[in-house]
Amino acid sequence: MEDETMASSERMMEEVRIVTGEAVLLDAAPASVAVRMLSGLIDYGLVMVGLVLSLITLVSLRPMSAAAPDPLIVIAVSLILLTWLVVLPLTIETVSRGSSIGRWVLGLRVVRDDGGAVRLRHCLVRALVGIIEIYAALATLAIASCAVTRRGKRLGDLLAGTYVVRDQVETAAAPPILMPPELASWAEQADLRALPGDLALVARTFLQRASTIEPRSRERIGAELAASISPSVSPPPPEGTHPERFLAAVLAERRDRELALAWKDRRAAESTRTRMALLPHGVGE
Repeated sequence: MEDETMASSERMMEEVRIVTGEAVLLDAAPASVAVRMLSGLIDYGLVMVGLVLSLITLVSLRPMSAAAPDPLIVIAVSLILLTWLVVLPLTIETVSRGSSIGRWVLGLRVVRDDGGAVRLRHCLVRALVGIIEIYAALATLAIASCAVTRRGKRLGDLLAGTYVVRDQVETAAAPPILMPPELASWAEQADLRALPGDLALVARTFLQRASTIEPRSRERIGAELAASISPSVSPPPPEGTHPERFLAAVLAERRDRELALAWKDRRAAESTRTRMALLPHGVGE
């Protein structure tokens, strides 16, 4: 029985699951290359249609007598390209926290390597690299990368530390991880930036399943996980802290910080949308 429990705990590293800030367990199986290609056809097809229509509209508004390219026309074309190829995909993916029209249709979502929600910087890297690997290379680089990488990552995912998953919520909810009161002040001051995402995911899975693990194995696994995480946390916890209390404090604080950053990004995105909705200075209603 103990050997089976140990084997099960070792397989935690191989499992790919997400736990949201509300501790809802999500199925996070990586999306297949074929599904990603179909999603991309929808997304980038819509982008190209909008881009072409915008350029046609711009050309139709240009005076036919103009022989040389007008500098304003060049600027307008550049802004249209920037808007359709970078700004709109970036805004949609950031506000929806990893979704898009094509991914919404097929039930997909972009997440970080540790299973958390993507933020502005992740989406920006994916959008910028996408100009080269998708538009400039006609998607050949993206398809080749998805075909050979373990989680079907394109180059933008490799640089951003993200991948695409099937966004399907399981019916069961995992128990929330609570902050131990005696460690709250320590955790608030602790530096958790060096904590690897995959190790945090294993520790979270262990705590949520701890009640089902045989006591001796539970004690040993908890101690091993605490020893693995300790070098990534500074300063160390108070002397005599129980390993599971230490893990809970680290994960709860990490979750709270991620949620705070997510809310900050959402407020920034809403502020950007509000500014973009305003008419330019001097333009009447």
